[in-house]
Amino acid sequence: MIRALTGFATRNAWKVIAVWAVLGIALTGLGPMLFDKVTQSQSGDFLPRSYDSAAALQIAEDHFGLDPAATVVTVLVARTDDRALTDDDQKRIEAEADRLGKHRVVMPRKKDDPAFLVPDHSQTPKVAPAMLAPDRSFELLAVELTGDSSNEGVQSVYRTFRDDTRERFAEAGMRTGFTGGLADAADSADRDRTAATIGSALLAGLIVLLNVLVFRSVLAALLPLLAVAIVGGAASGAVAGAAALTGLKLSPSTSSLITVVLLGIGVDYLLFLLFRFREQLRARPEQPVREAAAEVAGRVGTAITSAALTIVAAFATLGVASFGDFRSLGPAVAVAVLVMLLASLTLMPALLAACGRGMFWPSRALRRPAREGFAGRFGELVARRPAALLLASVALLGALTAGMVGIRMNYSPPASSGTPATATAAEISRALPAGVSDPTTVYVTANNGGPVAVAQLDGLAKELARVNGIGQVGRTALSPDGRAARIDLYPTADPQSQQARDLVSGPVRAAVAAHTPAGTSAHVGGTAAIFADVSTAIDHDLKLVFPVAAALIAVILLLLLRSLLAPLVLMLAVGAGFTATLGASTLVFQHLRSEPGVAFTLPLVLFLFVVALGTDYNILITDRIREEMRGPGSARAAVARAVRHTAPTIATAGLVLAGSFATLAATPGTEQIAFALTLGILLSAAVLSLVLVPALAALLGRALWWPLRPTARATRSAPEPVNSFERSAS
Repeated sequence: MIRALTGFATRNAWKVIAVWAVLGIALTGLGPMLFDKVTQSQSGDFLPRSYDSAAALQIAEDHFGLDPAATVVTVLVARTDDRALTDDDQKRIEAEADRLGKHRVVMPRKKDDPAFLVPDHSQTPKVAPAMLAPDRSFELLAVELTGDSSNEGVQSVYRTFRDDTRERFAEAGMRTGFTGGLADAADSADRDRTAATIGSALLAGLIVLLNVLVFRSVLAALLPLLAVAIVGGAASGAVAGAAALTGLKLSPSTSSLITVVLLGIGVDYLLFLLFRFREQLRARPEQPVREAAAEVAGRVGTAITSAALTIVAAFATLGVASFGDFRSLGPAVAVAVLVMLLASLTLMPALLAACGRGMFWPSRALRRPAREGFAGRFGELVARRPAALLLASVALLGALTAGMVGIRMNYSPPASSGTPATATAAEISRALPAGVSDPTTVYVTANNGGPVAVAQLDGLAKELARVNGIGQVGRTALSPDGRAARIDLYPTADPQSQQARDLVSGPVRAAVAAHTPAGTSAHVGGTAAIFADVSTAIDHDLKLVFPVAAALIAVILLLLLRSLLAPLVLMLAVGAGFTATLGASTLVFQHLRSEPGVAFTLPLVLFLFVVALGTDYNILITDRIREEMRGPGSARAAVARAVRHTAPTIATAGLVLAGSFATLAATPGTEQIAFALTLGILLSAAVLSLVLVPALAALLGRALWWPLRPTARATRSAPEPVNSFERSAS
């Protein structure tokens, strides 16, 4: 089937290219609009209703009219002379708040943005006085805006509102400050925009530079970026469209994550084809280019398909996770990778067939036989001294793995710093509890669905006020229908800190369980409660996803390699790479930089990306070793040839993929993930695929393929340069 698909693509090259171009342009344009409709921004919405904070969120929506898509911005209003607010000042603030709540904020649009493709987030905010500081130094306003805080359009609406509010109060002799999730996201985006642009430019430059150095060609340097951009746009649109049709809700980070994944694997797969295509044209210069492209695509297509299905299997296992963010991420990435796989078997072979030898212009490399070079010498070294290199690799991986000693998980979200929003939050916390702008809320309902009396909750409110770490308790408020009540708690700790989560999951929930009146049920909600439950859900999911994903990957390797021993070798290799990367990350961030621990998502991210994507390189080298062992000569000579042919491919692809992950470091809060993914891919490419696996293959010989050992053939399909092992064998 793979050869039939690649053969069709090479025979109808221009038609296939035209279809992909149309799909890419159309779905790239529709993607942002579709993603906006299927994005769900509240972490609590991804939790099963069995979790306490999710049940609290449901009560807030059903009885208090909470909009799950809403985000709250806290506005600080103070006198410019920093004196205490007078009664007249308060009246002026409340009057201005009333006017702001009646003014529609229009979303700014770029001149070149088609109106039908860019969702309009214009809206009228809900503005209300929230709290007066005890020393009357400032008053807080609560502003409710609708939309995902990471959405560029929602952020532009916020900026418009912020600038208008600042100007209105400045005319009254007052200053303003803004904080909250949306305010912090907009400030961070403004601060990091230049760094993100530079990072993207550096990545594009790295890909082009590497391809120029390797292929000495214009087309081979630019084509990977162009092809991946077209396919990436089509894949993102397909993911958003599938989510819209199935009702699946996606996390705001899904789109950017898909972009990074597809850029890495897309360039990798095209490089696999380009290197093998150049090798084929050198070996058989008389062969028609379309025939050569079909033969190469059919041969490499098997390895690419297995590598892509490995990634799909790893991410598909997230479908068994309890945390909805994972459940939606898995199918989304799986669909995107399947689109990239289809492109690798159709668009990329079509590009090879259409460009032919012009793909490598103006290089003259096709006119001369391939030189042995460093890759050839390295291949001979691996085959000549496999035991020494194996021991060195194991020692390196073991030393890095030792860094896992004392590993701790850090469940605190990345803290923003140096933004106006954080400065405003710090000013508020000097006069009020840190949780005043993001309270923890206890929701109470009657078990029989009837009305709730405020008086019967006085005892619960008093007990909550006695909990150490609660700075203030708000008045009990009834819902409009009278069937639910809420008690706002203002912790002294930052709501996003580990201290706040421990407070909510421990003493607060214990007090609620012990003092909830008979005949009623109470649930604890809010940011701290949600993150506490998210950490519990993720701990559960890690124990489930790891073994399921490992089993699926093992099955795919078993079907591809048709061996019992080879899949075991590859699984042990990628496992060693995973633990070494996690150990190195622990060593750098927890032990050397004295951070609280490694990010709680890091083990899962490493497993999915380093194990799944890193397996690509192991599949490529192993598949080539098996192919070479079917040829004449000793097993070690076959290993030397396989390393010589695949080392440039794996090294270039690994650098490109590592570079794409390294650009994540430009985003504050992702330094750990950027470091770990970059190191993990480099270890997978340079140590596991080019040293550890070939060394084991050289030691085991054709027994690696037990119980089906490849037998040597008298001839090979294409002439190969003779290396020292073949000379010694003869």
